[in-house]
Amino acid sequence: MFELQPFRKGHLSKKDFFTNFFDNIFDEDFSPAGVFGSSFKVDVRETDKNFTVDADLPGFKKEDVNVSYKDNYLTIKAKREEEVKEEKENYLRQERSTGEVMRRFYVEDVDEEAIDAEFKDGVLKIVLPKKEKVIAEKKVINIK
Repeated sequence: MFELQPFRKGHLSKKDFFTNFFDNIFDEDFSPAGVFGSSFKVDVRETDKNFTVDADLPGFKKEDVNVSYKDNYLTIKAKREEEVKEEKENYLRQERSTGEVMRRFYVEDVDEEAIDAEFKDGVLKIVLPKKEKVIAEKKVINIK
């Protein structure tokens, strides 16, 4: 039926080891600045009239952020190039890093012409108004 397994501190099965190993690899942030992870945090809210997206993009400038809406997909991209120089006596250290983060969201029935975005204090706020729902009148078909 069931067997008891001895508990060993720090013991992981092969399955758990590889799952944790790959999870940790893909969740790691290899950038020196600590900002260029694979993603960024986003809050998405829906009301009767619109969708609101709040995206945390600390350390990015407004010029670094690109927002687009095409084929019902809202795409948020942020790209940054950072350069750090350190000079001491005969030693020169130059460190340059680049990175890009992107998120895509499927949002349908949006009035594309009325989308509004604002970037302030590292937070991008996007308002996507919903299209007005047109209720089709019942059409009577005459039978001949």
